[in-house]
Amino acid sequence: MLKFYSASTRIINTKRCVSECLDSALNEKSISADLLIYNASIGHNYTDILEESKAQFPHADVVVASCCGVVGKEGVSESMKDMGLMAVKGKDYALAEVNDFFGHNAYDKTLAMAKSLQSQKSGINMIYFLGSGIDTNNTDVIAAFEAVFGTEVTIFGATSSDNMQGIVNYQGVNTNVYEHGAFAIGFCDPTLSVHTQATHGFVATGEPMVVTKSKGHIIKELNHKPAWTEYLRHLDLKPDATNGDTIPIGALAEELSEDLAIEYGNKHILRVVTKHQGEDMYYATACPKDTVLKLTIRDEDLIFNEMDRMAADLVEKIGNEEIVSVFHADCLARGRFLFNKVFKEELVAKMQMPFSKNGECPPWLGMYGFGEFARLGGANTYHNYTTALYVITRKV
Repeated sequence: MLKFYSASTRIINTKRCVSECLDSALNEKSISADLLIYNASIGHNYTDILEESKAQFPHADVVVASCCGVVGKEGVSESMKDMGLMAVKGKDYALAEVNDFFGHNAYDKTLAMAKSLQSQKSGINMIYFLGSGIDTNNTDVIAAFEAVFGTEVTIFGATSSDNMQGIVNYQGVNTNVYEHGAFAIGFCDPTLSVHTQATHGFVATGEPMVVTKSKGHIIKELNHKPAWTEYLRHLDLKPDATNGDTIPIGALAEELSEDLAIEYGNKHILRVVTKHQGEDMYYATACPKDTVLKLTIRDEDLIFNEMDRMAADLVEKIGNEEIVSVFHADCLARGRFLFNKVFKEELVAKMQMPFSKNGECPPWLGMYGFGEFARLGGANTYHNYTTALYVITRKV
């Protein structure tokens, strides 16, 4: 039976930051751990995170992903030196990793991880996935996991990020640190379930852009014009703009069916451009020819109102089940005035309060990354620019 413990902090020295998290989550309570899951901002040394964790818990598996800030039960922080930890006690899990994980090979690499998980443990019913957020195809990620485990398995997690520049990101497992890697944790505790949901607060606007040429997750033409130049023109950015310039303001919207729109609280699902190479735009999912895209604007009231609705929906789904932990993936381009920490704290408080008991937040591990996984219409789905919550519960 798995048990979860969490902590988050901000310390410049990476090894001291690790020790602080471990002490707060485990050592002060004299608790051992079998699995240590970290989110750490891009200013940390990821090799040091693995080494210090192994020094204190030699027999534990350790994984880490880079991000642009963390959310824990202690609150939200968005510095270059943030760190969050979810520690897990118990052996009801399997762990797999790959390196050289890109959009063109995402299916094969994910399939290898899925088969590895399946060979290690039976009864896996939920998979925590964390992969590179730059040059990936998450349509293929979902398809590969489902090819092995079926559509019944719930995929949750995120894609790692830097400080929203789209230059470099990291994933680490035990002794290895990757720039284009991925890892997957398959949980098989039969007493646990996971409830997932995502929401954003953006509204589609402006004239549409039509994908007129693409290859997998790479958009080559928009409106029969070179994709990157046309995208920048619609954003009213100069030709020398970087990908980092587009991420906060350049969310692209794909229209949803009427039924999905009602569930989602929005008529569109959003996508991010994770990098560009010449005129080629690298999308986070497959983007076939004739896909219609629109730019978006943030609706501040919608962000907060839909957060309340999502939390209420999850609370209803959970019912009388015991909340044992919450994993959380978020996009930095949310909250009032984008980078205003005061309002980020307000938003995080609103999402954590419904899951707290007697004023105490459950073990919580959140990150600001490039994208989020959560079910939509009963199907595993990849999202961008959302808050996505993954509430793990145990029947009582």
